[in-house]
Amino acid sequence: MNDRFYGRERATVPALNHDYPGIETPRDLYDALLGLWCAETCAPRMRGDWTPDNPTLGQCSITAFLVQDIFGGRVYGVPLKDGGFHCFNVVEGQRFDLTSQQFGDGKLNYDGCPEQFREVHFAREEKRARYEKLRGMLKEKTNP
Repeated sequence: MNDRFYGRERATVPALNHDYPGIETPRDLYDALLGLWCAETCAPRMRGDWTPDNPTLGQCSITAFLVQDIFGGRVYGVPLKDGGFHCFNVVEGQRFDLTSQQFGDGKLNYDGCPEQFREVHFAREEKRARYEKLRGMLKEKTNP
């Protein structure tokens, strides 16, 4: 399961923010988040479907902005049928999506997607709170 995210082979950019010891690449972050993603950090509309077998479900935007905090780069969104976006990262020309596993074998089109901004996403208090929770859990895990 640890190799189940889009762009893993390219996710080698170094961390710019060293507040999370042991998180040196996006691969390290993914491995750490596997034990942290939970129903509480899942988008409320998807919580009923969240399971430990599909830990990335409903975690895309909060994860993508956490990636941006640690590695820099930009967050983009694949337009979804419901009008929302599935967020992913582009850092130093490397495109990767730590939460792509939630789509199983489904293919997403990452080309030509609009940039996403935390000010827009975090205007929703519940999303900002979920991001803060995930960030805090990562901080506790990496700074025992």
